Amino acid sequence: MHVLRRVLAVFASVALLAGVSLSASSTAQAATSCSGTVTYDQSVSHNGSAIGELVIYYNSSNGGTNSACFYHRGASYGVSATTSVEIYRCLQTSGTGGGCTVDASSRIDKGSYAYNAGPVGVTGTANYCVYAYGYVNWAGHEYSVSSGTRGC
Repeated sequence: MHVLRRVLAVFASVALLAGVSLSASSTAQAATSCSGTVTYDQSVSHNGSAIGELVIYYNSSNGGTNSACFYHRGASYGVSATTSVEIYRCLQTSGTGGGCTVDASSRIDKGSYAYNAGPVGVTGTANYCVYAYGYVNWAGHEYSVSSGTRGC
């Protein structure tokens, strides 16, 4: 009986430690939404009409949280197409529009969407640049937006 209790205690401890390590590993990523202060937005066009738009948002929670969404616009709105978005926290603290040395990354949200990919987000971005990338496959081509460093 004592052995059974000891074995159960060990399993419970291992399960608890596994849960702690899993939750600690995702500190750069938080529950995000496509809301907050817009810090960047850029559209991409097909035949002169916007078909997609990358938007980066900021809010001050969690030491600064940036989120990104890639929205369908115009003719692509409401039509399922492969769409993707991702965002990175950079090591840089200045240099808007430049390259990014990645410090932390969001998950990549890629799928067949009719309205938008995202939200994806990174935390701890106060005083750091972020970089986002998104695209939509439309009319046989990939139409993408790369933000360069923003929010520095």
